[in-house]
Amino acid sequence: MNDIRRTILWVIFGFSMVLLWDQWQIYNGNKATFFPSTPVQPAVTAKGPASSVPAALPSTVPAATAPGTPAAPAALPPGTAGAAAAPVVPRESITVATDVLRVTFDTEGGTLVRAELLKHSVDSAADKSTSTFVLLDQGPNGVYVAQSGVIGGDFPNHKTPMTFSGDRSLKDGSNDLVVRFESPVQGGVKLVKTYTLKRGNYDVAVRHEVINQGGAPVAPQVYLQLVRGATTSGGSFITNPTGTFTGPAVYTQAQKYQKVEFGDIDKNKAEYEKEATSGWVAMVQHYFASAWILPDGVKRENFVRKLDATQYSVGMIAPLQPVAPGASQAVDATLFVGPQEEKTLERVAPGLDLVKDYGIFTILAKPLYWLMDKIHSVLGNWGWSIMALVLVIKIAFYWLQAKGYESMAKMKAINPKVMAMRERYKDNPQQMQQEMMRIYREEKVNPMGGCFPIMVQIPVFIALYWVLLSSVEMRNAPWIGWIRDLSTPDPYYILPVIMTVTTLLQTALNPQPPDPMQAKMMWFMPLAFSIMFFFFPAGLVLYWITNNVLSIAQQWLINTRMGVPPQFNLPKFN
Repeated sequence: MNDIRRTILWVIFGFSMVLLWDQWQIYNGNKATFFPSTPVQPAVTAKGPASSVPAALPSTVPAATAPGTPAAPAALPPGTAGAAAAPVVPRESITVATDVLRVTFDTEGGTLVRAELLKHSVDSAADKSTSTFVLLDQGPNGVYVAQSGVIGGDFPNHKTPMTFSGDRSLKDGSNDLVVRFESPVQGGVKLVKTYTLKRGNYDVAVRHEVINQGGAPVAPQVYLQLVRGATTSGGSFITNPTGTFTGPAVYTQAQKYQKVEFGDIDKNKAEYEKEATSGWVAMVQHYFASAWILPDGVKRENFVRKLDATQYSVGMIAPLQPVAPGASQAVDATLFVGPQEEKTLERVAPGLDLVKDYGIFTILAKPLYWLMDKIHSVLGNWGWSIMALVLVIKIAFYWLQAKGYESMAKMKAINPKVMAMRERYKDNPQQMQQEMMRIYREEKVNPMGGCFPIMVQIPVFIALYWVLLSSVEMRNAPWIGWIRDLSTPDPYYILPVIMTVTTLLQTALNPQPPDPMQAKMMWFMPLAFSIMFFFFPAGLVLYWITNNVLSIAQQWLINTRMGVPPQFNLPKFN
C-alpha cells in the first residue's frame, strides 16, 4: 500500500506538470509538446496601406426585420456613392494623448487604428521602435482596429470620410479630452462620433449621433466592431483546461462569458448568445483586451465572423427607433482598450473582469489574486508579495498538510520493519501483503494518509499558477537584483537551479521506497520536471521555491516532534 500511495502521488504530480508544460509551450506560441492540435492560421502581415481594412461588414450582417420574421442578410453600403457626391475631405491620421493612452484615429470613418498604453512598456522581445506597449495597430504587423458606423441604408460607415475637431492632448487641470468626427450627409443621414477620453482611464465614452437631414424617416442601426488577425489560441478543454485564451469573447447577462475560438469561426461552429439587452463584446489576449460595451437595456445583436483569409471581427448592432426628418438619435457606448487589471475591469462593466481568464479555476483564482493584491499594497513589491502569499497559504493548510506529514513520518518510522518483512516474504507476495496490512493495523498507520492532503492542494497550486501567469502586474515587475521581470524566465537560471535543489532535498526527506525501480523514479521524476522550470516565468519559480522551503521546514518540524529523526535518504541505484 505504501508503494501504491507513492505511485498515485507521482501520477497526480506528473500529470499536473505535463499539463502545465504543455500549456506553457502553447502560451509561448510553440506547438503543444504532448497534446498537439491543428494550429489556427496566424495573421498575415498587412502589405497595403490603411485602405486594407475591410471595406464593409460581410453580407451576413443581419438586417432589421419585423417581429417573428427570420433575419435576411444585408450588406453595409459601399460607402463610396454618398461620399462621391459630398465635398472631398482630406484623409489624415489624428493622434491624441492622455496620461495613460496615446491613440490614433483615421478620419476615414473616425476609426481608432492605434492605441499605445503609456504606463506599460514594450515586451523585451518586441519591436523597439516604441518604448510603450501598442495594443491596437494598423501597420506592417497586421490589423487590429475598433470600427463603428451606421447600416440600414446608404448611410455613413467606417469607410466614410469625416472631418475632425477637438483637442489633441489633455490640458493641465482638465480630466476630459473630447474628439469629434463628423461625416458628410450620406443617404440623407449625418453621423457624428464623439470620443471622450478621461484622465487615468482606459475606457473611452463614444457617442454616435445619427441626424436625419433627408426628407423621409429613416430606421438606421449603429454597429460597433473590433477587427484583428488570428493567432494561435488555446485548444480543447481536455488538452488545455486552463489555458490562456486569445480571440473574440461575448458576455451577456443570461449566458455570461462566452469565448469563441478562431477555429470554430472557420468551421461555422461558433456558439454564443446572438441577441441580448446587456453585456459586451471583446477581443482578448494575454494581459490585455479591447471591448465594446453598450448600456444595459439597449437591444443589440451580437456577431462574430471571419472577414477574409486573415481577419476576424466581433461586434454588436443596435437598432434605433425611426428618425424623423430634422430629428436625431444617439447611441452611447464605451470602448475599453487596456490592460487586464481586475479592479479596473470590474469598474468599467459587469463581467468584464472575466477577460482575465483563469479557466475552470476562477472560483479559487480570484480570491488568491485579491489576497496577493492586498499583500502587495503593504509590501510594494510583487516578488515579496508572492512569497508572502505562499506563506499565508501554507499557514491556512498547515493542519491539513501536517496530517499528511505525520502519516509520512509514521511510514518512515516503520519503514525498517516493512523492509525486513518484505525480505522475509519476497517469494510469497500474498503473504507479504497480509503481513504489511497487519503491520499497518498494529502501528495505526494509514498508507493513504499522506495522499489526500496533497490532492486537496493541487487545485490551489494550479489556480495560483494561473493567477501569476495571467496577472499583468507581473509583466516587467522587478523583484531583486537580476530579476527585473517576474513574467519572464530567470536570465541566469539561478532560481530554477535553487528550485531543483529544494525539490531534491524535499524528495530526500521522504521514506526510501523498498522497490529499486520506484526509488529511481522517486528521484528521476522531480529532477525531470524541475528542468521544465528553467523556461517558466521567474514569478512562478519563486512561488515554487518558497513552497518547497516552507514544506521542508514543516516536514522537518513534524518529524522531530514525532520522534522520527529527520534524515536525507540519498538514492541507491545499485
